Amino acid sequence: MNIVTIQPQPIQGYRLILGYLGMLCMLIGGITLLPLLTLFFYPQDGKEAIYFLLPGMIAILVGFLFYQLIRGKEKGRLARNQDAVIVVSCWLLAIVITAFPFMLSGHYDFTRAVFETTSGWSTTGLSVVDVTHTSHLFLMHRSTILFFGGVGLVVIMLSVLSDTYGMRLYNAEGHSDRLLPNVIKSARIILIIYFCYISAGVVLYVICGMPIFDAIIHSIGALSTGGFSNQADSIAHYHNISIEIITMVLMILGNINFLAHLFLLRGKFRSFFYYCEIRFQFILIAFAIPIIAFLLVNNLQYRFGDSFRLAAFQVISALTTTGFQTMSSFQGLPASFMLIMIILQLIGGGIGSTAGGIKQYRVYVMIKHVMWHLRSLFHSQKMLYTHKIYKVERKEKIESAEILSCSTYIFMYLVIFLLGSLLLSLFGFSLQDAMFEFSSALSTVGLSTGIMNYHAADAILWIGTFGMFVGRLEIYVVIMALLRLRKDGHHYLHTLKKA
Repeated sequence: MNIVTIQPQPIQGYRLILGYLGMLCMLIGGITLLPLLTLFFYPQDGKEAIYFLLPGMIAILVGFLFYQLIRGKEKGRLARNQDAVIVVSCWLLAIVITAFPFMLSGHYDFTRAVFETTSGWSTTGLSVVDVTHTSHLFLMHRSTILFFGGVGLVVIMLSVLSDTYGMRLYNAEGHSDRLLPNVIKSARIILIIYFCYISAGVVLYVICGMPIFDAIIHSIGALSTGGFSNQADSIAHYHNISIEIITMVLMILGNINFLAHLFLLRGKFRSFFYYCEIRFQFILIAFAIPIIAFLLVNNLQYRFGDSFRLAAFQVISALTTTGFQTMSSFQGLPASFMLIMIILQLIGGGIGSTAGGIKQYRVYVMIKHVMWHLRSLFHSQKMLYTHKIYKVERKEKIESAEILSCSTYIFMYLVIFLLGSLLLSLFGFSLQDAMFEFSSALSTVGLSTGIMNYHAADAILWIGTFGMFVGRLEIYVVIMALLRLRKDGHHYLHTLKKA
């Protein structure tokens, strides 16, 4: 008698998606509980522990139940763009779950709590929290979100799990930096680099006189390019040039592709400094600082030394999309000053880094494309050119498909920027302030003219929330997820009609 063994089918479709989301939900629950470690040092905040215990434990329990759908079972391949559905869904879950402590405290409604956590996960730094009347527990909660938002939820998941198809999730979250052949090891290397830089930042801040709690908050805020501070006047509170220099170094490090960091740490300085984004970044900084310094001297009568110090810090803060500030306010500044800052915010940081914005690589490719095109106009049409740029380690050919992808992304980004700015201006704000504020949200910067605050209209905060979310995950991922959900929804309805 022949016994036929039926092989179990691999888990696929939305059952697989729910299983992945279960894993990520458990991870988010653990992240929500992490700030409770602060109570060992600040036990007076113990009465607020319940605000974190409830959502954290519920998230872990619910995540565990959904994880059972795939636990110990063979996983199939995700269908096209289902990886984007997972990434967008897990970020929405993270935003909502970590918003519950704010809502349970009774000081924030759903809109303001979600705005705050979206700002944290997207590493923006816009805030509706009055840090002068906020406990250490909630301040650490914001910085914990910044920490994990900077490296990305998928990187955290891959660093503790082994998953055959994790590379697609890794790429969908916006990581192009495959540091090692194995994506799991790449994720762990990213975490190690990230943690070591933050630890070094904390030590240097303490040496320069910053209290240890402040040092942790600001080191995370600088390297994650998030910009959350526990001081109402941000870095300006310390009036310490050493602290400002450390912050600028950390912001620049957070702005650099993680793959470039690996070459820097391995001593491959030539590969590091030849990388197109590194050179482009320093050209932008060198170009913008003197102009901003001149505007401060000429329009606001600052002394040259003070203006150069302020200009250096604010240019780096804007370009790296961090949002720390040493200026008292961005209201009433010259239009030329605001325009330069808006441009820097829109360009943003390095691709595959913790920073936001269009990304320096895309802008660099488009500038080179314009130069190549202009050169072709003055040469024979019979001459063929191979267009190359320096990436990390070597010079690589740029295909027309990549140029098209960069130009399409920049076009969509600028359309969203203009629409968001227009919507804010409808609330009575000047177009200049509206453009500055929405570019800050969309590029996940965090510098503000004061439009988005605790007392702002709900609609204004939702416009900012949308900008931060789309800016962090990048437009393509959100569009792919929506198109996949639309397609699957139509298929499901069609199946129901047939039944």
